[in-house]
Amino acid sequence: MPSTGKHTHIFGGNTSCVYIEQKNGKSLILDSGTGIVELGKRLVVKAEPIAILLTHNHWDHIQGFPFFTPIYQSNQNITIVAGNVDDEESKDAILKQMSGSQFPVKYQELPANITLNTTLSAKKTFSLNSFSISTAPLNHPDGGTAYCVNADGKKVAYVTDNELNPPEDLRTDINEWIHFIKGADLLIHDAQFIDIDLPLKHGWGHSTINQVADLAVKANIKNIVIISHDPARSDDELLAIENSLQAKYGDKLLIECGREGRVFDF
Repeated sequence: MPSTGKHTHIFGGNTSCVYIEQKNGKSLILDSGTGIVELGKRLVVKAEPIAILLTHNHWDHIQGFPFFTPIYQSNQNITIVAGNVDDEESKDAILKQMSGSQFPVKYQELPANITLNTTLSAKKTFSLNSFSISTAPLNHPDGGTAYCVNADGKKVAYVTDNELNPPEDLRTDINEWIHFIKGADLLIHDAQFIDIDLPLKHGWGHSTINQVADLAVKANIKNIVIISHDPARSDDELLAIENSLQAKYGDKLLIECGREGRVFDF
């Protein structure tokens, strides 16, 4: 859930949304959590078509969509790629959340030209908005898709939510993850837990911070951003975690906890 209040002023409390833009202006949005609301205010003045890659349909990854301003523009073209989830009937959840008595504007009434693709994320590779995209299955309850996005000679890996060492239902193992993200200029990876959170939360579909940092070192990652912070974790706690990570891994890679509005320019 979003986490608001004085304890999240530094890192922010919106749920997952990442924006990637090429030098030619083509762009992609990764996930549609509440972070997409502020992004929408910027995109309403752009003429480029909008493409959204969803990792999965858990609420925190789609809940910002009804408040994404471009969906109310009649001249806007939006493509949504649904994550490869286990339940075939829920692949359109991002739209169906705006139905019945759940939302005052029904998704069928939206003026934007919205195309929902429910098959692309099941492919190993595909192209969208001039990006070359590869996929891998997430180790997460109900399934989902991780993405590597390539453009302008750069590679961004987006892996959330993902448990690197699940007790069962292993969909992608460590060696496969190393191969998938290897050499990425930026890795954005879920690490909601710290070591003391286990074993109570083993199997919940999230990784520990140390597990993800070790993965990044093995995969020769240049920059890594830890996301999916525990919503109960405060700025002070995240700063302490970040300082500890930088002290331990700083000679091998640039590592930080994700902040709202953080920009990487490659």
